[in-house]
Amino acid sequence: MSDLIIIAGPTGVGKTEISLQLAERIHGEIVSCDSMQIYKGMDIGSAKADLEETRRVRHHMLDIVTPFDSFTVSNYKVLAEKAIDEILSRGKVPIMVGGTGLYIDAVIKDLSFTEGGNDEASRNQLMVLAEEKGKSHVHKMLQEVDPVSAERIHPNNLKRVIRALEVYKVTGKPFSSFKDSTRVNPKYDIHYFYLNKDRESLYKGIDERVEKMLSMGLLEEVKKLKALGLTKDFVSMKGIGYKEFLSYLDEEMSLEEAVELVKMRSRNYAKRQLTWFRNHDIARELNKDQLTDEEILKIMEECIK
Repeated sequence: MSDLIIIAGPTGVGKTEISLQLAERIHGEIVSCDSMQIYKGMDIGSAKADLEETRRVRHHMLDIVTPFDSFTVSNYKVLAEKAIDEILSRGKVPIMVGGTGLYIDAVIKDLSFTEGGNDEASRNQLMVLAEEKGKSHVHKMLQEVDPVSAERIHPNNLKRVIRALEVYKVTGKPFSSFKDSTRVNPKYDIHYFYLNKDRESLYKGIDERVEKMLSMGLLEEVKKLKALGLTKDFVSMKGIGYKEFLSYLDEEMSLEEAVELVKMRSRNYAKRQLTWFRNHDIARELNKDQLTDEEILKIMEECIK
């Protein structure tokens, strides 16, 4: 089997520099596993690798689609595995880096996103029901048959809620039973690490990261996207940092309120990310407040020797 290294972790924990240094040491290339970095023109808010970083180490799975396009986990799985196999064919080591846990699982757990089947008629009926009675009504239907998925899928993510209900109707099994498959992809020898920090340190870093994004021009980036015709109805614009500043530009809140909301939602997101990674038996936690970067890099290097 071929080595596949994963460097995961919550937003703002410092995955980028560790991954760059590791890639330089072991002749690796980086495969982004971030659900926002796939979009062209969404660079600052997604903390996408800049020109200097992509010159240091070759990156994959960046700028895949426009913010107007839809992009599924299944799309990610196909393209990411293609990138990983291409990296391996050149004798390099693929390093998946990011915080989107489901993207990681799509590759390492060998998930199938078609086995749940399809029922277009049922899907259309649920869409009509959502229009008539609201998204919360459909989400409550999911809670009754699959509370695990209902807990993980936000009521506003109507497409995902309906898909979960559709899978249940077709198979009689909850959607969560497919998503939580424990089959490990036999193609790779997986070395899964997630970085963490003590809570106070992590939250301080997240707040500083938001301020840095502002100074780099995040608001101007959102203005450009808005001028293109993008609104909060697009999946791409539901990302933290984008929807809040759209609300500011739409005069729904002050700039100060938008900034504080971005910080708060980023901290909450970091908590959810850590919960996801901790639930993986094969993932090893590396605390950046307890280990130096050099110690972390040595641990990662040793796994492929």
